[in-house]
Amino acid sequence: MTAHHSLGSLMKRVWSTPHMDPVRDWFIIIIIATLALASIIVWNAWAFDTVAGGGVIGSSSTTVPPIFSQTSLDAVRAVFANRAAEEAKYVSGVYNYADPSL
Repeated sequence: MTAHHSLGSLMKRVWSTPHMDPVRDWFIIIIIATLALASIIVWNAWAFDTVAGGGVIGSSSTTVPPIFSQTSLDAVRAVFANRAAEEAKYVSGVYNYADPSL
């Protein structure tokens, strides 16, 4: 609780001067913005260097679960096989396609 009161006392002394000082206020804002920008640049440089070096940000997983099951892959292959069979019917002449642009 004393830290809260001392922080309030400090803020009161800094901001309640008899005369306003806009140069000081802008200087403080520019310093805070510069520190924030510098910290963002340092964080991004570190993150890029870590990832570019093959590292992982955060905890790395030990096992990778399979994304697709074999049955779903077989179903996709069957769909493409059916499409290839239909295309072959157009190419071989089983189906006649009337081109409306001719």
